[in-house]
Amino acid sequence: ETILGQQFGMEVISPSVRVSKEGQHLEIDVLAYSNGELNIAYIVEVKSHVRQEDITQLKSILQRFRRFFPEHKDKKLYGILAAVDLSPELREKILQEGLYVARIHDQVFELDIPDNFPPQTY
Repeated sequence: ETILGQQFGMEVISPSVRVSKEGQHLEIDVLAYSNGELNIAYIVEVKSHVRQEDITQLKSILQRFRRFFPEHKDKKLYGILAAVDLSPELREKILQEGLYVARIHDQVFELDIPDNFPPQTY
């Protein structure tokens, strides 16, 4: 929450968001957003051990997000994959997809991205 609030300026941080619409379901580990000038939302998926399919899952959530949350349709949307255990190869793959990487250790959540990281907007 500290990174989402302080570094990204998010005003609302909601853990464990579940929504159902027209028989479809979407689960988000953490949804953070800010209205007004920033007008940005971040979706955070938290994993103990990241696998390739977790990257696909996060991208699917990002692509389906506006269908479930039309009130956020005008926001820039970014994805963050937060992991306890992550191989260097998967870290590179996540970054290549334009997703933020965060590490979790001792209850601390830290970004693990290069200085000039260009995130993908969804």
